[in-house]
Amino acid sequence: MTNLTGTVVRLKLSLLRGGLRQSRGRRDAFIVSSVLALLFALAQLPGMVLLSRQPHGEVVSVTATAVLALGWAFLPLFFPTGDETLDPTRLVMLPLRPLPLMRALLVSSLVGVGPLVTLLLLLGCVLVPARGAVGWVTAVVALVLALLVCVALARAVAAANVRLLTSRKGRDLAVLSGLVIAIGSQLVNFAARRLGSGGLGQLRPVADVLSWVPPASAVAAVRSASEGSYGIALAQLALTAAALVALVVGWARSMTRLMTTPDGSTLQAADGGRAESRRTGGRTRLLPAGRTGAVMERTLRYVWRDPKTKAAWVTSLAVGLLIPVFYALQHTGSVYFACFAAGMLGLQMYNQFGQDTSAFWMVALTISSPREAYEELRGRALALLLITLPYAALVTVLNVALLDAWPMLPRVLGMSLALLGAMLAAGAWASARFPYSIPQEGLKSVVPGQAGLAWISIFGGMLTAAVLCAPYIALTVWLAQGTDGVGRTWLLLPVGAVYGAGIALLGLRLAAPRAAGRLPEILAAVSKG
Repeated sequence: MTNLTGTVVRLKLSLLRGGLRQSRGRRDAFIVSSVLALLFALAQLPGMVLLSRQPHGEVVSVTATAVLALGWAFLPLFFPTGDETLDPTRLVMLPLRPLPLMRALLVSSLVGVGPLVTLLLLLGCVLVPARGAVGWVTAVVALVLALLVCVALARAVAAANVRLLTSRKGRDLAVLSGLVIAIGSQLVNFAARRLGSGGLGQLRPVADVLSWVPPASAVAAVRSASEGSYGIALAQLALTAAALVALVVGWARSMTRLMTTPDGSTLQAADGGRAESRRTGGRTRLLPAGRTGAVMERTLRYVWRDPKTKAAWVTSLAVGLLIPVFYALQHTGSVYFACFAAGMLGLQMYNQFGQDTSAFWMVALTISSPREAYEELRGRALALLLITLPYAALVTVLNVALLDAWPMLPRVLGMSLALLGAMLAAGAWASARFPYSIPQEGLKSVVPGQAGLAWISIFGGMLTAAVLCAPYIALTVWLAQGTDGVGRTWLLLPVGAVYGAGIALLGLRLAAPRAAGRLPEILAAVSKG
């Protein structure tokens, strides 16, 4: 125990070498990504030096430090398997005290490509505002404090959520990490376009606030010391140091709790599942009785518990909102972009049986007639509508409000309802005619050999939905013509609701006999994963 820190550091290096030896592809990917990251970190240094000559250069350095710390805080939640030493529960059976273990884990966190890249990025951030001897001394102190805060933040967050990271919900976060990165890239793109038109001065209010938020406050202290505001610089450094102490204290409490308390899963087992029964019982009372309510509850459980289904739903919810809102904020969008919400969520009706994978055989045993197939499809559609209807209406109202086009609300909302009904009808038919399997492991959404079925199901179904919406679109164009077109378009809202409901019911009725007659083929197709 006298050299626990060295042992943990060697353990981390051994885990890294062992992971790279598993496959050549993994080793090559690690080397390429590490080289690219280091090249980027080195390339930003001269860029930051040039930025120091700009009037708003320190704004970028303060903001970049805050973003870097945010990444250290949340990346362990999305990639919990990136560092095996993030899980201290693996060491609970060893005679280790929390404080020496914390010191060893903190030092081991400074070993690796990630900490080296972070150090270079923070070095670029402190170079921008540094001026004079006092400024350079403050920059050294700020660099050390900022790096320690980032590492301690990652450790504290990981220790507080280690039960989550090693559970099913942790795997859900890993599946959703790609979505978060995609949404974040869109936010960065939007911010970059705004900065390109207005300059770095637009970030000044944000940087002024972040100047008192650790660890960005340490970088802001360099600027304060360079300008001669020694009292403010000392206060900002003290704030960063206090944050470091608070993180270490919180981390110590989490470590002590993890190493001295039992796993919550055993407590849940001892409870006998009574809490879960109470929760599900309350939800069940809100659903219809009979097979319809049972199917709706099963479908909603898949949405909440299955990682692949949850990722698809969250993606649809995010894209359905981001596209109309982003274009509306840039004043380049159309009110009809609100239909993205109904369209994206309507895609969840496609491949309904494939979402069950091999468990579909239990559902197939309960279907012996077109009537039972219709009740199965109807329950799934109603579960989808519980989320889609209010969400599509909310996105439509928000988009119309941002564009200040309130007279267009009836026709746009009616169009969303009609599109949703057409997507439900086409999705039910495609689910019965072109089912395919979804693999349980990995990020793939189609098993090998069924990609053609997936393309036909989705894009063929989308084309069918467009054809089904054609009569309503023609009616919208006709009512909008003439001098009194705006006055008559209020009719499009009830017409869209009735049309969408009618076309959805018709699609379910037509798909039910095909689903009942093709149960063996559907079961064989969806069980390949």
